[in-house]
Amino acid sequence: MATKYIFVTGGVTSSLGKGIISASLAKLLQARGFSVTIQKFDPYINIDPGTLNPYEHGECFVTEDGAETDLDLGHYERFLNTPTSQANNVTTGRIYNAVITREREGAYLGKTVQVIPHITDEIKRRMLLLGQTGEFDIVITEIGGCVGDIESLPFIEALRQLRWELGVHETAVIHLTLVPYLRAAGELKTKPTQHSVRTLSEAGVQPDILVCRSEYPIPAEMRKKIALFCNVKTNAVIESLDAETIYDVPLLMRKEKLDERVISKLKLPHRSDLNLDSWKEFLGRLKNPTAEVNVALVGKYVELPDAYKSIIESFVHAGSANECKVNIKWFQSENINNDNVATMLRNMDGVLVAPGFGERGFTGKLEAIRFVRENNIPFMGICLGMQCAAVEFARNVLGLEGAASTEMYPDTPHPIIDMMEDQKQVKQMGGTMRLGAYTCELKRGSKAYSIYGKAKVTERHRHRYEFNNEYLAAFEQAGMIASGINPDTGLVEVIELQHHPWFVAAQYHPELKSTALAPHPLFVKFVKAAINHAKSK
Repeated sequence: MATKYIFVTGGVTSSLGKGIISASLAKLLQARGFSVTIQKFDPYINIDPGTLNPYEHGECFVTEDGAETDLDLGHYERFLNTPTSQANNVTTGRIYNAVITREREGAYLGKTVQVIPHITDEIKRRMLLLGQTGEFDIVITEIGGCVGDIESLPFIEALRQLRWELGVHETAVIHLTLVPYLRAAGELKTKPTQHSVRTLSEAGVQPDILVCRSEYPIPAEMRKKIALFCNVKTNAVIESLDAETIYDVPLLMRKEKLDERVISKLKLPHRSDLNLDSWKEFLGRLKNPTAEVNVALVGKYVELPDAYKSIIESFVHAGSANECKVNIKWFQSENINNDNVATMLRNMDGVLVAPGFGERGFTGKLEAIRFVRENNIPFMGICLGMQCAAVEFARNVLGLEGAASTEMYPDTPHPIIDMMEDQKQVKQMGGTMRLGAYTCELKRGSKAYSIYGKAKVTERHRHRYEFNNEYLAAFEQAGMIASGINPDTGLVEVIELQHHPWFVAAQYHPELKSTALAPHPLFVKFVKAAINHAKSK
């Protein structure tokens, strides 16, 4: 079977949930036996989100092959339980960069390089790339931004050309819009949807299916009206109500028969009956918890939860696995000090110190870690959280005054966390980063080994500074051991306190590999430790 292509566009407003709808549709098609992948095309000019402030764009998601990508790729992996790659996220910056590089190499033989055909050709090439691997029956492409935005016009034009070239049953376009409720008038309004579809049609693309986000059910008469004005069949007007959890959306879309409409449009063969049993079991545990814990998330971007999207979702997965409701309590690390830390954290069942870059909030993280270490509260550190745990231990247990990371304090007398020598010469942004999947060997008998249940794991990284092995012997002598080591470089990957109920910190990002149906063991066991701590109070 030739690969089929589904395109998801959005109109009226951003943040309607194109990523969740794409992931939910992919889940339904996967549950029918099709091999599916999803890619995100972002209209911004950054090469990737790696250099974007989390307040700008939320979390930067890292793939196995080390690509820094949009956080929607996290949704794709969490729903489908299959890894994405560099090819799954494309930005305008990457498109233009490729075309300009080729122009400089003389590839266009002196021709004038233009948006059409050169930029649109490159977009089409990228849209088809994953389909040409032979691995997938269906490729879903989510086009970021809003229809009508100047930035997304080349993408819509490339989509128009591609539909024409591939043929009528090889592609399907799903357009996501908003049907707002006007409280004063007491009714839902379809006009924004009509305008949005008209804008898309003016660009030469007629949607096949409309997914209408709404706070209230859309009556049958209104669906007929939308269908009439927007040139789609009435049964292709799909209602998408606000859900209790994003993991409900596949079942809601199933109820609305979104997958059936797509199968019909693409003339897909009937592979197998829909099997969502494991998904329903996951949801059943999630919605019927037998325990409840409060976990503190200490970070510097807590005003925007999207900055820690994968961590939040990992707690959802681990909560379901433990049949436990995990209440995340947000703490801005800048506000934590020696005087208030006990008041803030003493009622917590577990504390996670989050990743991040830069000096802001560093000392607050150290105070939080000192408190949980001294008071036997379960602790988990991720990336910078692990580095903070090492610095706090060096200062308060080993007595190394001024111990720090050279990222924050270049002149520290005790560089517990430092950049490796071969990294110091690299100047380009992102060039010094350890990105993507690396192997970690776990020490037998350690807590980390018992958590994973095996000696060798691979985990994803996104960081620049490392634990300085010159201090390792002193650390281990005082009771903090390196229980995970990279076998190729000898770099420390996991540290843990031996005489503490649950104190584990990782240099890598375990949250990036947690999915709904395969929750990450570190989070699962951390939540279990929090449950035990809550019981022991």
